[in-house]
Amino acid sequence: MLQDTDYDAFADSYSAENESSLLNEYYERPAMIGLAGDVRDRRILDAGCGAGPLTTALLDRGANVTGFDSSKAMLELAKKRNGDRAELVAADLGQRLPFADDAFDDVVASLVFHYLEDWAGPLSEIRRVLRPEGRLLVSVNHPILFPWNNPGKDYFQVTKYSDELTFNGEPATLTYWHRPLHAMTDAFTRAGFQIEVISEPPYSSDTPADLIPPGLKERDSFLSFIFFVLRAP
Repeated sequence: MLQDTDYDAFADSYSAENESSLLNEYYERPAMIGLAGDVRDRRILDAGCGAGPLTTALLDRGANVTGFDSSKAMLELAKKRNGDRAELVAADLGQRLPFADDAFDDVVASLVFHYLEDWAGPLSEIRRVLRPEGRLLVSVNHPILFPWNNPGKDYFQVTKYSDELTFNGEPATLTYWHRPLHAMTDAFTRAGFQIEVISEPPYSSDTPADLIPPGLKERDSFLSFIFFVLRAP
């Protein structure tokens, strides 16, 4: 997709970290699965599927899943993980998607949109491939994080920024676009979606104690991502 983060450069290390990290395995992914609910026999598009862990979880729950990613390295990992259980293709959310109109009951976009400067085009494409009354489930960086971690920065300004992180011991740079909450919800409604849920969920009760930072051990929630369930009328 049209982004500055090159996942091909650290696909293996990111995938390994994603398997068992607090933020992914015990926070973001359980929240997305919970919001999806009963997905048996539903046609689901995993937009920006990465190495495919959410694809796998949805397949295991009986969904018919198609996934795409713009990173060739990530897509190869997803294919190794899921074999022929899912259709996995190379595609870019910033361009026209290779799917028919009304092709899916649900689209899941897990930690994808915060990499994009433009939301209008991608949301329009997702709206096109969703059937009437279909759902879009979105998780993105919580908008409070940017001003929290960068004191003095303007919460209300759409801003590009980067984080230097380590995945499974390998350094990586992730580049995002911060948006205030109203800019997110405005983009959704302009694209024709109805907002059904805005969620700030707790992490999973199954989280191993050694993964929880000391400052959070007395709490069952923290802010890292924000989640939306949208309906296409």
